[in-house]
Amino acid sequence: MNLPLVLGLLAAAYLIGSIPTALWVGRRFYGLDIREHGSGNAGATNTFRVLGKKPGSIVMAIDVLKGWAATMMATVMLHQHAIRPDQLLYFQLACGVLAVVGHIYPIFAQFRGGKGVATVLGMMLAIAPATVGVCILVFLLMLVLFRYVSLASMTAGVAFALLQLLPAFRPDNNLLLYFGFVLAALLIYTHRANIGRLRAGNESRVPMFGRK
Repeated sequence: MNLPLVLGLLAAAYLIGSIPTALWVGRRFYGLDIREHGSGNAGATNTFRVLGKKPGSIVMAIDVLKGWAATMMATVMLHQHAIRPDQLLYFQLACGVLAVVGHIYPIFAQFRGGKGVATVLGMMLAIAPATVGVCILVFLLMLVLFRYVSLASMTAGVAFALLQLLPAFRPDNNLLLYFGFVLAALLIYTHRANIGRLRAGNESRVPMFGRK
């Protein structure tokens, strides 16, 4: 193992995740700190809620790209012969998790970030694209039907875990299967405040098709 290269790319994965997309978009184009409005999170959901569809879509796309790009650091390690092929999944998960940690605790934004859902999406898109493709459809369906990003995110996370139990989506390495269920549990845990608002009927909806 090429330890200096591995450590450098792991650090790069965290730094990629730390790019505070929502914060920078809010400050540059709207003159506000997104963390001082809405739910207080510097993520795509709060950007949709506070700034609208266009900036929300831009932030979500970049945050997904962050997770994908960081996870691909493991492929760079493999191509540079810094790790063995049988270690690829482990380092993909490590890089992806570091990107998510960076999104939640960004060094470029006083360690105050978002919940990391879009970054997790990008991470898993790099690892299991077919499974994630179905989950994206689940997410979009729930979003169109109910306009709650939190509900759509949790549903897609649970769908990812359950889909891997099916033969068509069963991963070669059971670590990914276990990680999927841990991920679903973490998504539900980090959205516990949203669950409370959903039950109380006062969770904010995102605008869709011109509706407010």
